[in-house]
Amino acid sequence: MKLILTADVPNLGVAGDVVDVADGYARNYLIPRAKAANVTAGAIRQAEKSRVAREMADNEAKEEAERIATQLVGTRVVLAAQAGDEGKLYGSIATADVITGIQKFTGVQLERHHIEIAEPIRAIGLHEVRVMLHPAVEFPVTLDVIPA
Repeated sequence: MKLILTADVPNLGVAGDVVDVADGYARNYLIPRAKAANVTAGAIRQAEKSRVAREMADNEAKEEAERIATQLVGTRVVLAAQAGDEGKLYGSIATADVITGIQKFTGVQLERHHIEIAEPIRAIGLHEVRVMLHPAVEFPVTLDVIPA
């Protein structure tokens, strides 16, 4: 059965896609939950408009992410933290600390879900964190953790 998805469905497609699924899956799951609609000429036109709008919004988001990435790539952000004599921190550097440091040094405001810290930062020195602004725009930022 051919349907147009009205919502994103994992492992099937995104809103606006025309998909071919089993009749039972369509009747028992997709249509009752308003995740899909039957294919009509008007629905295809609406799906095409939705797809074009989604692509334009995605392109704009990617361009904005690339603009921010050019500002941040190669920057070193210095963070001061309380540390003991051996260079171990009292606690650790959190995502919020990284966001504050990046904003202080570059003026760029990021969100928590943009930052990925591979392992907890609990020592003085250079550390690398990943910044993911868009699925196609990902880059490292170097943190220089110094004793306060």
